[in-house]
Amino acid sequence: MDNRVALTPAQCKWIQKNSDEVKIIAQSSGHRCFTDREYLSAGVEVKEDISDCDIMLGIKEVPIPALVSNKIYLFFSHTRKKQPQNRQLFHELLSRKITLIDYECLEHDDGERIIGFGFFAGVVGAHNGMMAYGNRTGLYKLDRVYKQRSFRELIHTYFGLRLPNVKIAVTGSGRVAHGILEIMNLLGIHEVEPDEFLSRRFSYPVYTQLKGADLYPPFGQYRGRAVHKLQAVLTCIL
Repeated sequence: MDNRVALTPAQCKWIQKNSDEVKIIAQSSGHRCFTDREYLSAGVEVKEDISDCDIMLGIKEVPIPALVSNKIYLFFSHTRKKQPQNRQLFHELLSRKITLIDYECLEHDDGERIIGFGFFAGVVGAHNGMMAYGNRTGLYKLDRVYKQRSFRELIHTYFGLRLPNVKIAVTGSGRVAHGILEIMNLLGIHEVEPDEFLSRRFSYPVYTQLKGADLYPPFGQYRGRAVHKLQAVLTCIL
């Protein structure tokens, strides 16, 4: 189950306070990150049957049996790239005369996506990766991100944590990479240059960040032995 929400109780409260034309109803749920009680406290009606609503906001794909005909839905349908596993979902949306507004298709005027993987995707991915390594080796223990109610709570779980002498390669320099770097720094992992990463042994955990120039040498040129060794290592990992 995906326990994320499209609108938090606080956002719902603000919307209803500042608009006389919008009424928000939260569908009852036992696994959502915000409880029914929290929505009720924010002045939001909570009920199971939401078929009388005009617009449905969610996060991931809606199960086909739960679709309501002739409505407007907002969610990630994972059909933009013609994913075969959701072909039937797309056919059902069409046959039931449902208008789909897919978050993946929302863009700014310059063509950049409005909603997509960002800073916190990097945070979650880096944390869960480190958690998995700790579970596999038994050297330390971290809980899943979803068990924390805020980024501040997540940071508190790092206090006193001692990591082994791991070496980590972070690829890219976008929004997701910034989230990864944040976790690396919060965990006390030291940054080193790519050449050092390959040639030195360290008595403490380190990471190196590989940007475009490190991953893709200019056409017809070779940028040195160290970079090509890194590319070979990453190829093996992938």
